[in-house]
Amino acid sequence: MTTTEPAAASATKQRWSFQWKELYEEVITSGLCTGCAGCVISCPHDVIGYNHAQGGYRPFHLEDELGPSDCLHGQKGCTTCTRACPRFRSWEPEANEHLFGHDRDPEEVAGIYSDILLTRATDEMVHRMGQDGGLVSAILIWALDEGYINGALTSFLDGEAGDWKAIPGVATNRDEVLASAGSRYTYSANTLAIDQALERGLTRLALVGMSCQSSVPPVMWHRKAGKIGKPIVFNIGLLCSKTFDDAIFEELFWAKYGLDKRDIVKMNIKGVFQIWMRNGDYHEINLKECHAWTREGCNHCPDFAAEHADISCGGIGEHNDWTLTIVRTELGREIITRMIADGSIEARPGDSDPGAIALMRKLAVKSRERWPTWAEPAVRVGLPEPKKPVATNG
Repeated sequence: MTTTEPAAASATKQRWSFQWKELYEEVITSGLCTGCAGCVISCPHDVIGYNHAQGGYRPFHLEDELGPSDCLHGQKGCTTCTRACPRFRSWEPEANEHLFGHDRDPEEVAGIYSDILLTRATDEMVHRMGQDGGLVSAILIWALDEGYINGALTSFLDGEAGDWKAIPGVATNRDEVLASAGSRYTYSANTLAIDQALERGLTRLALVGMSCQSSVPPVMWHRKAGKIGKPIVFNIGLLCSKTFDDAIFEELFWAKYGLDKRDIVKMNIKGVFQIWMRNGDYHEINLKECHAWTREGCNHCPDFAAEHADISCGGIGEHNDWTLTIVRTELGREIITRMIADGSIEARPGDSDPGAIALMRKLAVKSRERWPTWAEPAVRVGLPEPKKPVATNG
């Protein structure tokens, strides 16, 4: 009897040789790029820039030698940008393997998780100033106080009150967390704040970001993209169907409805775009009217539920002042459990609002359906099979 070694044992693992050239062709110009800026912050040669302005939100190559589509450092063997990209090749299975030790099952279209809760901050000011119950603000304040983190990469409003221009920034205390509270619905690549955090000597960071950004750290870690991801020790993901270009304020809210962004005090999306004004007026705008201002980087994004965060949060469901909270990792469970125990947040079972869970799944499926069939096939696993045309006798 002859025995042979399994093929897998003798197979040599393929060397990772992909560089900016492949990233440019397969992600940047194909429509898959979300603008998360993972490639920007990870580049060890500082040759990737980022257009953080209206109509932009996309990385670009800074060197002139080989033009925008190739990189001199990549030609010499640098592969960091593709290792950091959460839309390059088999990003989703790799992030799942790193976080959970296995890929998601087909029915797990909203990602792998251990529990779903409805939560809200018990601190009156945090509850009032935060969005949908103030959970994210409550978590950051608690994690800072308890020493889990010493800073958070999040977003702030730039300029004067009412400008509504979101920019990346760092929060290190309660006041800064509350200054960053609230939803904008325009894009901020919060990963870009990591340079500011490192310059301030911060070594234990939370990342608060859209679903595309929350996939950056585990993809970096799995592909060994260097040291840049190591300070990010906690990951809070925001449920997100899409974000809008900043032009929506002038070209729709003002031009059609006369709503001056300087007088807008709060926004939310609950089936419609909700806008509260300084004088107390409240307005609802049909989301179909907003589609034309969808940010380009959102058109193919498949991740509604921030599937690679420690905790994913969103204001969906019938209760405006509770946060749908998806607990995904052991760290996420530890933090939520301790916060409930010490009274920092209150919680209810997620199935007390079955409509919210059903809506999460529906929106997760809808987002995955945007992922192109020509791209990484694992992302579309679990989607309903396309209906075949019924043959007719003619």
